[in-house]
Amino acid sequence: MKFGLAAIIGRPNVGKSTLINGLIGTKISIVSDKPQTTRARTLGVLNRPDAQIVFVDTPGIHRPGYRMNERMMAEVEEAMREVDLLLHMVDASERLGKGEQYVLEMVRFAKARKFLLLNKVDKINKAKVLPVIETFSREGLYDEIFPLSALTGENVDLLLEAMVRIMPEGQPMYPPEYLTNQNERFLVAEIIREKVLHHTRQELPYTTAVLLEEFDESRRTEGFVRITASILVEKDGQKKIVIGRGGQLVKQIGVEARKEIEDLLEVRQIFLGLNVKVEPGWRNRDPLLDALGVG
Repeated sequence: MKFGLAAIIGRPNVGKSTLINGLIGTKISIVSDKPQTTRARTLGVLNRPDAQIVFVDTPGIHRPGYRMNERMMAEVEEAMREVDLLLHMVDASERLGKGEQYVLEMVRFAKARKFLLLNKVDKINKAKVLPVIETFSREGLYDEIFPLSALTGENVDLLLEAMVRIMPEGQPMYPPEYLTNQNERFLVAEIIREKVLHHTRQELPYTTAVLLEEFDESRRTEGFVRITASILVEKDGQKKIVIGRGGQLVKQIGVEARKEIEDLLEVRQIFLGLNVKVEPGWRNRDPLLDALGVG
């Protein structure tokens, strides 16, 4: 029996959460095409007859400009110290820039064994993958390199078999039904934030968050849960964007989130009340970041 921890690290929006959700077989991390979607370290537990692998989904690596971002990067660094295997994911469809060099320097000093994952190969001509492999091979950092697609599953089975092979022997740390370290309240807030990211402009995701104000499950045995949440923004103009004309956008966010939350909680009906609040400078306020579960 094998047991081990594997952290997936990389630049924002390279597909880390998509890969973990696919491997675990359920949605434990929200997915968006907006950078810095993942803000908290999330565990996903994969159980096999021959192994239990605990995946650590981490925030995208970037240079921090706010207290929130500092805490996010501290999560990445802590994860890198604790795991048996480091999975460095790169978007193979994008040109390599200075940001990737920044990640490489972090990878260089990590003590864990390292795999390089060249993601999104479904988006490019396969011939273009070889030069990327050669570029990273020259670094001499990686035990193995895997071109793959987290979205389509291409080569993900090969990655998983290689991971099992190199993991240390050991007994499972978690019971078979355990899938993630995040509780229902956190996941509910993340579902709402995912819908906000989907419907709002490019500049808004950095400045919005979702804070659960009420989670009343006193009637859960009847199939009903009452939830109230606040969508936080930093400026009045951003509040207008989220609310939308005549309140239509925030209503649409609520409709989409409600259905997914009902499936998550396995209840017949959710009352979901959404408020939009202006909280200037929330990204630099530690008590609020604690309440949001960041870092």
